[in-house]
Amino acid sequence: MWFLRVAFLFFFVLLLASEGRGQVREGDLFFFRDDMERDSLRHAVQRSLEFLARVPPDRFVGERPRQFTAQEIRESLLSFLNLLDLWDQPERFVEEIRSRFDLYQAVGDAEERDILFTGYYQPVVEGSLTETAEYSFPVYRKPDDLVEVELGNFSPEFRREKVVGRLEGGRLVPYYSRREIDGSGRLKGRGYEIAWVKDPVDLFFLHIQGSGLIRLQDGRQLSLNYAASNGRPYTSIGRLLIDGGKITEEEVSMPRLRRYLTEHPEERDALFAKNESYIFFRLVNNGPLGSLEVPLTPGRSMAMDSRLFPKGALALVVSRKPILGSDGSLAGWQPFSRFVLNQDTGSAIRGPRRADLYFGSGPEAGLAAGFMKSRGMVYFLLRKQEKPR
Repeated sequence: MWFLRVAFLFFFVLLLASEGRGQVREGDLFFFRDDMERDSLRHAVQRSLEFLARVPPDRFVGERPRQFTAQEIRESLLSFLNLLDLWDQPERFVEEIRSRFDLYQAVGDAEERDILFTGYYQPVVEGSLTETAEYSFPVYRKPDDLVEVELGNFSPEFRREKVVGRLEGGRLVPYYSRREIDGSGRLKGRGYEIAWVKDPVDLFFLHIQGSGLIRLQDGRQLSLNYAASNGRPYTSIGRLLIDGGKITEEEVSMPRLRRYLTEHPEERDALFAKNESYIFFRLVNNGPLGSLEVPLTPGRSMAMDSRLFPKGALALVVSRKPILGSDGSLAGWQPFSRFVLNQDTGSAIRGPRRADLYFGSGPEAGLAAGFMKSRGMVYFLLRKQEKPR
C-alpha cells in the first residue's frame, strides 16, 4: 500500500539526517528518485537565483526549521546546480547529495511531522475587454484606495504581519468584503475593471488560484497575476459544504465543488459571500509569477507560508499524486518524490503544515490540481558548512 511505501521512505530520510558521508545505502536511490525531468528542475533553480540576486546576502529569508539567510540559500542552489550534471548517474548523484547537503524537515514536531499537500494551477477563462450582456462579471485591478500597512514598522514582534484596509474619515477601516464588492457593487464603474468574464464560477476559482489566462474572442490571451487582496479572511467553501452535510470529506475536490455549484445555482452567491477574501489582479507578460516575482515552473514550484519557510529554497517533497482516468476522473494515487523550489505563497496556505504544488496551465492541470489532497513530507536542502580545522 502507498502509505507503507512512504513510511519506508521516511525511515531512510531519518538515517540521512543522522549520518554524513559514505556509500549510497539501500533505499537512498528510491528516496531521491525524482519523478520529473532535469531541465525543468534546472530552470526552476535558476528562477530562485534570480530572486535571491535582488536580496541582501545577510537578510533572513525564512524562520523555520531554522533561520536561513539569502546567502545560504543561494550557495546551496549553486552547489545543487553543479550536481545536476550527475543526473544520469543516480548513485553518484545521491552520494554527492548526502555528502554536500543537510536535510531539514519542515515540521519538527515529533508527533505530527506530515504536511497537507494540495494543488493549484493557472485556469483559462473566457473573457472580454468590454462589458457586454454575455460578459458581465468584472475582474478588478488593485483599487487606488486600498492601503496595506506593514505592522513590523510599528513593532518588531509583528514583523511578518500586515493589515489591509481603506481610509474613512481619517481612520483605517477594513476593506470591502466579497459581498460588498460583488453583491453591492462598491467598486463598479470606478475604472478598476481589467476584463469581464461570463461565468461567475470561473471568476471565483480564478480568485482561488491567484492567476490565470483570459482568452478573448479574437484568440488572444491575457495573463493575469495576483496584485493584492482585500485582507479579509479566507474561508473554504469545500469546508462549508462538508460542515453543512452537503458533501463528504472524502469526495471534496475542485471538480466536485464545481459540480455542486452548477447543480445548486440558488446557493452560489451566498456560498461565495461567506469567503470574504477577494483578489485583485494585474496584467503581466511572462506569468504566472509567484510571490517572489519570478515565473512559476509546472511541477517544480511550491507555495508555503512565506512568514515561516525560506523563500526560494530547494526542497525534497515525498507524498502521493493523483492518477487521472481517460475521462478526467480520479483513477488512483501514486507515491512520488521530487525536488521543488519554494517560490510562492497564498492566503489559504497558512501555518507550518500546508503546501501547495503548482501543476501548470489548462484543463488537465486543473483536474490534477483539483484532486491533489494528500499527506507527505518536505525536507529543505542546505549545503553543509565546512568544519573549521
